[in-house]
Amino acid sequence: MADSADNEKQRQLDANRVGPEGAALTTDQGIRVDHTDDSVTVGERGPTIMDDFHFREKLTHFDHERIPERVVHARGAGAYGEFQVHDDWLSEYTVAEFLTDPSIRTPVFVRFSTVAGSRGSADTVRDVRGFATKFYTRQGNHDIVGNNMPVFFIQDAIKFPDFVHAVKPEPGSEIPQAQSAHDTLWDFVQLQPETMHMMMWLMSDRAIPRSYAMMQGFGVHTFRLVNAQGRGTFVKFHWKPKLGTHSLVWDETQKIAGKDPDFNRRDLWDSIEAGVFPEYELGVQLVPEEDEHRFDFDLLDATKIIPEEEVPVRPVGTMVLNRNPDNFFAETEQIAFHTANVVPGVDFTNDPLLQGRNFSYLDTQLIRLGGPNFPQIPVNRPIADVRNHQRDGYHQMNIPGARAAYHKNTLSGGCPAIADAGVYRHYAEKVDGHKIRKRSESFKDFYSQATLFWNSMADFEKDHIVAAFRFELGKCETMRIREGVVEHLNHVDHDLAVRVATGIGVAPPASAGTPNHGRTSPALSQANAPKDSVKGRKVAVLVADGVDSGAVAAVGEALVDAGAVYEILAAAEGAVQSANGGQVEITKAMNTMASVLYDAVLVPGGAESVRALKADGLAVHYVAEAFKHGKAIGALDEGIELLERAGIHGVDVAADGVLSDRGVVSRRGGSGADFPRQLIKAIAAHRHWDRDTDSVPA
Repeated sequence: MADSADNEKQRQLDANRVGPEGAALTTDQGIRVDHTDDSVTVGERGPTIMDDFHFREKLTHFDHERIPERVVHARGAGAYGEFQVHDDWLSEYTVAEFLTDPSIRTPVFVRFSTVAGSRGSADTVRDVRGFATKFYTRQGNHDIVGNNMPVFFIQDAIKFPDFVHAVKPEPGSEIPQAQSAHDTLWDFVQLQPETMHMMMWLMSDRAIPRSYAMMQGFGVHTFRLVNAQGRGTFVKFHWKPKLGTHSLVWDETQKIAGKDPDFNRRDLWDSIEAGVFPEYELGVQLVPEEDEHRFDFDLLDATKIIPEEEVPVRPVGTMVLNRNPDNFFAETEQIAFHTANVVPGVDFTNDPLLQGRNFSYLDTQLIRLGGPNFPQIPVNRPIADVRNHQRDGYHQMNIPGARAAYHKNTLSGGCPAIADAGVYRHYAEKVDGHKIRKRSESFKDFYSQATLFWNSMADFEKDHIVAAFRFELGKCETMRIREGVVEHLNHVDHDLAVRVATGIGVAPPASAGTPNHGRTSPALSQANAPKDSVKGRKVAVLVADGVDSGAVAAVGEALVDAGAVYEILAAAEGAVQSANGGQVEITKAMNTMASVLYDAVLVPGGAESVRALKADGLAVHYVAEAFKHGKAIGALDEGIELLERAGIHGVDVAADGVLSDRGVVSRRGGSGADFPRQLIKAIAAHRHWDRDTDSVPA
C-alpha cells in the first residue's frame, strides 16, 4: 500500500520514456528515414522542394522546440522524491490524506528557481529563490508554490505586473540581467513602503543560498486546513533543510557566476547522483480561527510573518529528493505549478495576493504549455484517476470513448458520476460587504517586521545587509531614488539608514523616523542554523609532486565517511608523484576550478609538494581567498608554509598537536588522529566570521 502511489507515478513516466536503442530513425508519423543529412532539391545545387516532408517536419519541430519561458522563475532545476508524515496528529485539523497517514509515501517533484533572470542567467545572483513542490497524492495533485523567503514584495496581486516590470531589465537597454541593482526596481521600492520587509530579506544572505539543500522554503501565504467536521484552522507551511540554512558571500557569488553559472543546479544534480539526498522537514504554524485578530499584524498580509516565538513551527513529515529527471525539458521545464492545486482538507484565505495567484498561474500555463491539456503532460499528470467531460483543445493526449460529453446524461450510463466520498468541499465562510477598491487599515504597518528582521541579525549578517544596500543603491543613477529608500530605512532602523546613506552619497538622517521597538526573533538569523553536518560539502585538496599521499588518503576517507566530497587539484590533470614513490590521481586541474566552488581547502604536507605550491600564484590565491570568505582551511606539516605565504600567520603548533583556530586547522608532526575530526567540525560551522581578513590579500 505504501509504495502504490510512487510505483504508479513511475509507471506513468516509464510509459512516456523513449530511447534510441535498437530503433530505426522515423518521422513523427512513424515513416522510416534512410537519409537525414541533405534536403530534397531540384538537382545538386537547386532549390529545396516542398515535397520533402521529412525536412519540413524536422525544421518545424526545431523551430518550436522552445516554449515561452516563464515570465518569472524562468531559470530552474528540479528533482523527484517522496514525502512521508511522521504520525497522524494533523488529522485533528485536516482530511488531507498525505498530511495525516504515515503509511503513505507520497511522490513529489520539486522545482527550485531564481525569480528575476532569464533561463540563461546565472544561479548565484542576488534574488528570491522559488521552492515549489508538487505532491502526487491519491486524492489528486497538491502544490505548495513557495519561495525561500516567507514574505513577498507586495500585498495585492494587482501590483504584481508593476513589481515584475520594475525588477526586470530596463526596457530601453534590456540591462541589467537578473539583477535588482538598478533604478526602476528601487524607484518602485521607494514609492511602495510595503516592500520594506521583503527588501530586508532580499538584501540579506538569504538571497544568495549556498545550495538548494541548505535553503528554507515557505508557503508565504496563510492557508486554511479543514477537518472532517468542516472546522477551519489557519496554517503557514515551512520547509526546513536538514543541513541547516546557509549562504554564500557576495564576493563569492559574483565570481561563481563566471566560474560556474550552474553552481546551484549542478550541486543538486551531483548530490543526488552521489546518493547525498537533500532532505527537508515540513512544518506548520497553526492558528485557531478565533485567534485570527490577536496579532499586531493581519494574517492575510503576505508581507508579514508569524514569529516562531509566538507560534512555533510544528514538524509534520520529511521530504527526501532522491532522483534526477531524465529530461530537463520534458520534466523540469514543462512542470506546471498552481497555488489553486489543493486537495480536500486544504483551502484558501482571502489574502489578496493569494487570490490573484489563484487566477494567474492557470492563465500562465495556458500560454506557456499550449492550451488546456497541459495536465496530461506526464510530469503534471495526477496519479489519481481523472474522469471528466473536458474535451478537445490543443495537445489532447487522451482518446475519450464516451458518447456523452456532458452532465447529466443517460447515454453514457450517467458517467462519470457525481462522487459521494472523498470530495473537495470548500470551506463554508461567511462573506459580507460592499464591493470596494480599498485595502484594509490592518495592512498598513510597513516597518515593524522589517525592524524585527534587522534586530534579529548577527553582527556579520547586519554588515552584509548594509553592504548589499550600498551596492544596489550605488548602481542607481537617480539620487532622489537613493534618498527615498534611505527615508524608508530610517523608519526601519536609524543606524541602518545612517550606515547605508554614508556609503551612497546621501545625507544621513539626523534622527530616527520611527523608534526601534527592540524586539527580536532568533529563528530569523542564519547564525542560529544547525551546524552539525558536512553532507554535500566540497573540499579542495591542493597537491604537487612530492605530496604526502598517506595524509591525503586518511583525511579524504574521513571526509567521505562524514558525507563530504573532496577533489584533488594540481597544476595539471593526470597524476603527481607522492613522497613515497607512488602516484596520486588528480581529479581536476586547478585552473579549471576556483576556491569559490569549494567549502574548504586542505593543504597536505610534503616538502617538495608545498615548495611547488608556494611558487604557484594560483595555489596561494586559493588559500587566501578561502580565508577571506571565512571558509575552513586545513594544513598538515609543510602545508602550513603555504598558508603563511598567503599571509595567514600564527597557525603553527607544537609537534603532535592539532590547533583549530577560527576555522584554520593545522597539525605539524605526529599521527594527528584528531586532525580530520577538527577539520570536519570547522567545515560544518560553514563560515568563520571572527577572522581578521584585512591583512590577507586575495
